[in-house]
Amino acid sequence: MLLINCPWCGLREETEFSCGGEAHIVRPLQPEALTDEQWADYLFMRKNIKGDQREQWYHSGGCRRWFNAERNTVTYKFGVTYKPGDPAPGDDS
Repeated sequence: MLLINCPWCGLREETEFSCGGEAHIVRPLQPEALTDEQWADYLFMRKNIKGDQREQWYHSGGCRRWFNAERNTVTYKFGVTYKPGDPAPGDDS
């Protein structure tokens, strides 16, 4: 069984979690100013990286909180997990 490290609860079985897709997607400041093509791009286009990707995860079977995780999409191995609002590991911002 794959274990995922919830930043609040610690290591738990993967069956307690659901993936919410790519993390750190910034909502447009003025969505009403976007064209239909730009809005569709924001809503549906994701990087879908082969390798390490940052994703949002929801601990549905535990604390019911969202968090971010770095996961390798090839090996499914999880790297770091961190709370929303915390800087992504390796970012200098």
